[in-house]
Amino acid sequence: MNDTKRHIGDRRDGTLLRDIDSMHIIMPMIYPNRCDNEAFISERIDLTNVDAYIAKRNAENPVFKFTLFHLIVAAILKVIVLRPKLNRFIANKNLYQRKELSASFVIKKQFNDASEEGMAFIRANGDSTLDTLREDLYKQITHVKKGGTDSTMDAMEFLKKLPRFVVKFFIALMRWCDRHGIVPKSLIASDPYYASVILSNLGSIKLRSGYHHLTNWGTTSLFVVVGEMKKRPFYDDEGNAEFRNSVDLGLTIDERLADGYYYSRSVRMLKYILEHPECLEKPFNEPVEY
Repeated sequence: MNDTKRHIGDRRDGTLLRDIDSMHIIMPMIYPNRCDNEAFISERIDLTNVDAYIAKRNAENPVFKFTLFHLIVAAILKVIVLRPKLNRFIANKNLYQRKELSASFVIKKQFNDASEEGMAFIRANGDSTLDTLREDLYKQITHVKKGGTDSTMDAMEFLKKLPRFVVKFFIALMRWCDRHGIVPKSLIASDPYYASVILSNLGSIKLRSGYHHLTNWGTTSLFVVVGEMKKRPFYDDEGNAEFRNSVDLGLTIDERLADGYYYSRSVRMLKYILEHPECLEKPFNEPVEY
């Protein structure tokens, strides 16, 4: 997924897509703001197989346990590898293919009102698997919960000490650099809004899944909200209901990147992978039949 050769028009974090249809050339010029082009998709996942899989894997290794969130992060990254249009972004009215595969999320250091938040940023590739990803997730979460910081948080802590007019000028300069892809790498190395996908695990604080906006800052074009696990009814063809453990996912997507059919198939793939979690033991770039 990384292309080291850079051509005129490319960004540090993305390759300019040149051989595209006229709609994807013109649309970013007509609708330049990411926040004006959000499409929201909600999907309910039956966790019957996931629960059994997690119980089996955790019985094998009770020290570094799997969680539902681990599987969801891995499943989304696998889908992004197999459905590469999900890893595109629009900046400065141009369409780019992202050079990295990454996911970010915010971690509450302690579950109380006064606790601070930290940011986790993980990178993967086509050869990654659920097992390799779990190691990175465990390290990131542990680092944040123990009070570790990152370059983004350090920069914000420094800026808040400066006069407000200086901060406003600096942010205006960074927004210009953001549009042209020249924000210093050190400043965006852990910025969640430069990841392929941002996840929000609202289930960990007992909230339902729902809509979350995108932003015009950064390049993230996919936001996933994970809701609370709960018993919900599932109906067969005769209308009979059976209550099963489930989770609702809310996906906010930049609709300029692909058409509805592409997104529909991508969501179906995500649902299939989560309901057949053994797929995640294989490299992310290995196709799945669904």
